[in-house]
Amino acid sequence: MKKITIRNEQPADYRRVEEITRKAFWNLYAPGASEHYLVHTMRSHGDYIPELSFVIEREGEIVGSIHFTHAWVVTPAGDEVPIVHLGPVSITPELHRQGFGRKLITHAIASAKALGHRAIVLGGFTYHYHPYGFTGTKKWSITMPDGKFYTGIMMLPLFDGALDNVTGIIKLSGALYPDESGVEAFDASFPPMEKRVLPHQKEFERAAAEVDKDDLEGITYG
Repeated sequence: MKKITIRNEQPADYRRVEEITRKAFWNLYAPGASEHYLVHTMRSHGDYIPELSFVIEREGEIVGSIHFTHAWVVTPAGDEVPIVHLGPVSITPELHRQGFGRKLITHAIASAKALGHRAIVLGGFTYHYHPYGFTGTKKWSITMPDGKFYTGIMMLPLFDGALDNVTGIIKLSGALYPDESGVEAFDASFPPMEKRVLPHQKEFERAAAEVDKDDLEGITYG
């Protein structure tokens, strides 16, 4: 059996992690990818959480990574309740559906819990994250800034009662929204890959826009 190791990312890992992230996301959600640039820029942001930055190795070779940033729930009273955001998470495409992502995500969740964080928020396909206990944020009356509950926005409390009496609006870090004017130049430093328009990209667009069917109008907090 091949040896599997999960450890904190180190500076020497950065380029390899970016290469894997690029390959994992290339043409997945849109032609090309920018997630490798996101990982590259977010590391220098004040909201990045290096102690929750992990790589997974097979026989000493990095095959995936996971990253976290600080996030908040802004209550109707204007208080900011700290939580953390998971993503991006990447596994090299040759090893998809072999359990590496599951091991990495499980380890990261346990680590966030051990560090005393309240809850994790993320965006993704429900079938990927429901098995870990993530559920839609409507359960806690926590919306996105537009006042809507999206099925692809999920949250996981990390201890009993973590989100009791916590309602409001999710505030994500600016680290997740870098200046994309630098994407093209950064991407040019990697080997060329063909950008393609693929049918599953439309599926992602539909999933990302899917609103909880019980909340078509959304709510607002003032």
